Amino acid sequence: MTFLIELDTDVTLDQLEDVARQRTPVRLSAPVRDRVGASRQVLEKFVQDERVIYGVNTSMGGFVDHLVPVSRARQLQENLINAVATNVGAYLDDTAVRSIMLSRIVSLARGNSAITPANLEKLVAVFNAGIVPCVPEKGSLGTSGDLGPLAAIALVCAGQWKARHRGRTLSGQEALAEAGLEPMELGYKDGLALINGTSGMVGLGTMVLRAADRLVTTYQQVSALSAEGLAGMTKPFDPRVHSVKPHRGQHAVAARLWEGLADSRLAVNELETEQTLVGEMGAEAKAGSLAIEDAYSIRCTPQILGPVVDVLERIGTTLQDELNSSNDNPIVLPEESEVFHNGHFHGQYVAMAMDHLTLALATVTNLANRRVDRFLDKSNSNGLPAFLCREDPGLRLGLMGGQFMTASLTAETRTLTMPMSVQSLTTTADFQDIVSFGFVAARRAREVVANTAYVVAFELLCACQAVDIRGAEGLSSWTRPLYERTRAIVPFLDRDVTLTDYVEQLAAELTGDGFAADTAPVR
Repeated sequence: MTFLIELDTDVTLDQLEDVARQRTPVRLSAPVRDRVGASRQVLEKFVQDERVIYGVNTSMGGFVDHLVPVSRARQLQENLINAVATNVGAYLDDTAVRSIMLSRIVSLARGNSAITPANLEKLVAVFNAGIVPCVPEKGSLGTSGDLGPLAAIALVCAGQWKARHRGRTLSGQEALAEAGLEPMELGYKDGLALINGTSGMVGLGTMVLRAADRLVTTYQQVSALSAEGLAGMTKPFDPRVHSVKPHRGQHAVAARLWEGLADSRLAVNELETEQTLVGEMGAEAKAGSLAIEDAYSIRCTPQILGPVVDVLERIGTTLQDELNSSNDNPIVLPEESEVFHNGHFHGQYVAMAMDHLTLALATVTNLANRRVDRFLDKSNSNGLPAFLCREDPGLRLGLMGGQFMTASLTAETRTLTMPMSVQSLTTTADFQDIVSFGFVAARRAREVVANTAYVVAFELLCACQAVDIRGAEGLSSWTRPLYERTRAIVPFLDRDVTLTDYVEQLAAELTGDGFAADTAPVR
């Protein structure tokens, strides 16, 4: 089935990810093709009228003050995509590159970039042929667009650089030939239109956000399972008390926990604890057998995860707005018959969004790390054995070693929360004098998603171990499916084994589709 890009319908982030992952072919609607053609026609008229337009009859970047005759357009555009293709490091994975390519197609399909229609169709054909340009992940400023990453894609479309096709890495020319495609012939502005935009950070950022969304959604269910494993109280999640603090995310998390734990026999009714303590009251101050409140890592879950949920929603709005924008320079509006030199390529919106994503996930990591500590410390676990080691404690170490990993990744993640969006360094003879580093922020957020998934995976492992020790028959109907899917991967640990493969598999399930089902409580 083909995905149709239409002029009057925005592409959603879900669609972007799905098409990129499923390798769905795309095509442009007739109105899209008409508008792209109209934008190019306006630019062609400007050329005939000898107007001076950036990237058409001028050079670019630090050579903005140099005039270049249109007769040298092809050489200028090819020089451009070669000169800025300076990224280094490991190549992005195929799905991320496809997401970036599709993001650029969606932006150019708005019909305000004056790209030659045949070259936009060629970009679509390269995408549909399964050709995946090799895109080095490091080196983008994220201003003047993601020049380096997008140039790697443009080079392959022009028959240069390297690409993956049918499981092999080939030259761009060989990959095109194998797919039966001719290289692009770049006219004035074509190279600039292909690379001068935010599609790199949008494409990569979308993949990162979607993984984070799945992780945080499932983490609310993990939170309920941890509350059961730690014999936590449910009354702090009662929607009646949350009604006095009107944050949407907090309300949503509290409601899910309250409803999801309604039929649990492992989570604690606060009234029962209160009645026990009333019976222990005496004439003198003394320690009771129970505490009337849980630690913050359980009791404050809605107040901690609520902001995360709200932030992810806002990030999604930012990315979708950027995806469905014309984000290059200059813009040629056919209905206005005018060209606008502008700064739409600037990635500050996405850079700040990705920084916020990193902060949100660091919050999740902090929370999961604290819960792991409560599970493993017998003085804080409401009766669980030390290190969740029920059999042969001392001879066995139980889950002690897993905390080494979670503490390490939590500390590492905290160091990654320094915002990239304020790290601007001037380049290009002070022409690009304030830059966003949005692509770097997206790449770093991807690393933080992976770190967070590992820490959450170990919390989930601990929660299931604790539940088995207390009696899994007491689980709520909401958390039981998550427990059972986890137990299909990790057995109850009554002997010491290497945990790495278990944690890796759980982390992959948490950020993928493995635990996506049954994340909403049954009402």
